[in-house]
Amino acid sequence: MFLTVLAHKAESAGRELIAVNPAGTSRTCSRCGHGAKENRVSQAVFRCQGCGHAAHADVNAAINILRAGLALRQAAEAA
Repeated sequence: MFLTVLAHKAESAGRELIAVNPAGTSRTCSRCGHGAKENRVSQAVFRCQGCGHAAHADVNAAINILRAGLALRQAAEAA
């Protein structure tokens, strides 16, 4: 129900809604792609065990979600 309402709001604002599965986005490095539960140091801190990238955990996850959404949109446009 929430996504339906959100989709209508987005459409009325001239925006596009792309639903993305957020699973793993808070544990995956937005810089190198390394995914591990150890990357999520705390609720707010993300530090990649692979490349050392550090960021606010929510910002890191948001970047991953944005990239996933853009990839879905590109795939839909190519089909």
